[in-house]
Amino acid sequence: MLASSNAVRRLVAQQATSKAPLAAAVAKRFKTSGAGVRHITKISDLSRPEISSILSLAMEMKATPTDYFTALENKTLLMLFEKPSLRTRVSLEAGMTSLGGHGIAYMTGDSPIGKKETYEDTGAVLSRMCDAVTARVKSRDQIAGLAANSTIPIVNALDDYAHPMQMLADMQVMMEHSGVGPSGTADGLQGTKFAFCGDLNNNVTYDLMRTGAIMGMDVRVAGPKGADFAIEQSVLDECAELSSASPDAGTVKVCETAEEAVDGADFVYADSWMSYGIQGEERNKRFNMLLPYQVNSKLMGLAAPTAKFMNCLPAMRGEEQTADVIDGPQSIVFDQAENRLHAQKALLYKLILKEIV
Repeated sequence: MLASSNAVRRLVAQQATSKAPLAAAVAKRFKTSGAGVRHITKISDLSRPEISSILSLAMEMKATPTDYFTALENKTLLMLFEKPSLRTRVSLEAGMTSLGGHGIAYMTGDSPIGKKETYEDTGAVLSRMCDAVTARVKSRDQIAGLAANSTIPIVNALDDYAHPMQMLADMQVMMEHSGVGPSGTADGLQGTKFAFCGDLNNNVTYDLMRTGAIMGMDVRVAGPKGADFAIEQSVLDECAELSSASPDAGTVKVCETAEEAVDGADFVYADSWMSYGIQGEERNKRFNMLLPYQVNSKLMGLAAPTAKFMNCLPAMRGEEQTADVIDGPQSIVFDQAENRLHAQKALLYKLILKEIV
């Protein structure tokens, strides 16, 4: 927290001869206390070794959950929800319970944040009451505001720019289906051929691209042309930087067609085409533009013979993928969904216990 009672007592003892130096010391502690706290706003806020350590722990927690029943005893996670999610709420709340801690779900529709109080003030207040915060919100600016004055970890549970918790679950399921165990996570995705088809102006797409560059994957994405579907330049620039950071870094390519992206891929990924509230003519227009990028059995036939299909869910059969794909033998979507539980438990353990700072 911002200043524990023991820490304050130490400051009092050190500055007993003067009230002014005491006030200055407390103020200095307030400003610098966040220096040892890691906020996760996008997957690239974690290094490859850090991701590896989280995934190794996630696999161990999945295999022997009883070993961790008191790992976060008396720790509290606040889960802010501006956007609803079945998987996010249940996996976080169940995860904290299974680690001996407590999760509080706060729906901002009932009591909005960022209205009567700034996000910066909210982050500072929550730092006095909780051990970590996850936030599923509409905008990256909201995540940045919460993190600005927070001295506890702020974890992006989804915004318009990234979805890092989903990425950890995705990496874990890909490694599991590639035969990679806890000791092999550092290089477990090196050289993996990965394809995404659909809307490229998408938080999941952005973080998948970053993930591939960090973990040494060959990532190919394909989607409709036009401003509504275009990848933000900042994401392309970041991926180029990540790809040039190490000889083992991955590559990211924007392809002209779904067929080019999927050719020889080990994993093929689709995500929802329609955000909440898209209806009528706008929905029909988006559907027709995205239809050439639908993952169907013909497209999957271009992937590697052992290729697996992924979708972070919820999924609409007949839209981003056909029923025979998502319900077929190549689909690993429910293994993927389950790993939200294990990967998030590992991430929260590492952040709250300051194994990652």
